Amino acid sequence: MKVGFIGLGVMGQKMATNVLKAGNDLTVFDVVKDNVEKLVGIGAKAGNTPADVASKCEVVLTSLPNSAIVENVILGENGVLEGASSGTVIVDLSSITPKTIRKIHDIASKKGVEVMDAPVSGGASGAEKGTLTIMVGGSKEVLEKVKPVLSSIGKKINYIGNVGAGDTVKAVNNLLLGANMVATAEALVLGKKAGLDADVMYDIISKSSGSSYALTAKYDNYISKGNFDPGFMVDLMHKDLQLAVDTAKDLKVPLINGNLAQQMFETARAEGLGREDISSVIKVFEKWADVEVRSEK
Repeated sequence: MKVGFIGLGVMGQKMATNVLKAGNDLTVFDVVKDNVEKLVGIGAKAGNTPADVASKCEVVLTSLPNSAIVENVILGENGVLEGASSGTVIVDLSSITPKTIRKIHDIASKKGVEVMDAPVSGGASGAEKGTLTIMVGGSKEVLEKVKPVLSSIGKKINYIGNVGAGDTVKAVNNLLLGANMVATAEALVLGKKAGLDADVMYDIISKSSGSSYALTAKYDNYISKGNFDPGFMVDLMHKDLQLAVDTAKDLKVPLINGNLAQQMFETARAEGLGREDISSVIKVFEKWADVEVRSEK
């Protein structure tokens, strides 16, 4: 299949590589030319603009930082829609607001171009291994058409509902992850300050009602070792929590825990932790309590 891929950052570079390895005819574009050259070096073709990529492809995948950039890359000058033909499918793998992808869908549909939101979960390691979870919003029939491409980057492809549903469930999921990560960090620091051994806390809590993905995924490999190389960066979690906050405002739903969690990640960013793993939010609590939660093994 002739596939375009726009946005070759940490996740995009790995996903595009897997699309290429699956045997697709791949054309790529990124504003960072070195990222493009890496893909060209293993067999991809370079597009001059998003419009140029779309003019050569049946399916165009986008993986970009935020709603404004996605909208501009698809709808703006020299954007994907400008080069796309009737029947082209645009699949946005980014995490953006549901209202943005619905706007893009409504405009693109007038040209006969299909749009789907398909945000991913699983981090950089999942992107590299091709084992991401993909949450798809859009037409079931179109999903069947692009499933071979999505199968090259994801192990679990979940159809959620109409356009925007994928981005909505991703926002809800990451709202829970962010809130759980903050709560986990706060609790572990409290226990350490009270004199508890970090490993003992982990052993008990991970098998008790206080357990969560934030604890089991982030204690052993990150917190206990003092290793905060991402993983999933604080900056990205802050952005995803903003998506949940914005969606809640649109729906007039109070978001108490979500707003508090976002403020904690904002504090972590202010402490210079934006490029570190989300587990590094514990450093903020550690600083306040003057303790460190690390393994003593």
